[in-house]
Amino acid sequence: MVDAHITTCYNYYIETEEHNMKRNYRKAYTALKKMGVPVLEGGDRGEDTFRISAEDNYDTVWADYYNEFCNEPAYQFGVKREINEVLEANGLFAEWINPGVLAVEES
Repeated sequence: MVDAHITTCYNYYIETEEHNMKRNYRKAYTALKKMGVPVLEGGDRGEDTFRISAEDNYDTVWADYYNEFCNEPAYQFGVKREINEVLEANGLFAEWINPGVLAVEES
């Protein structure tokens, strides 16, 4: 019974967080997720934004901090250009938090 309660609370938190994300963040998040980009809901400090994982590069290298697999012109600062195009179209940009994750911020 306790596990069911925790799951319900967790699901409520996720659902509530989704509704608080600004429209431009939600639009970019949805577009990137449809492309297969490994997006993570919630900002690094709990903001109603999202992040992009650089550790889940299985079929496609979406982001690579060390630029080991990224060759220009397909990548910009280690981030696949398709990601930057979606973010820029929504008034957003990606910034490295650490080698494993990108923050998404407003321009």
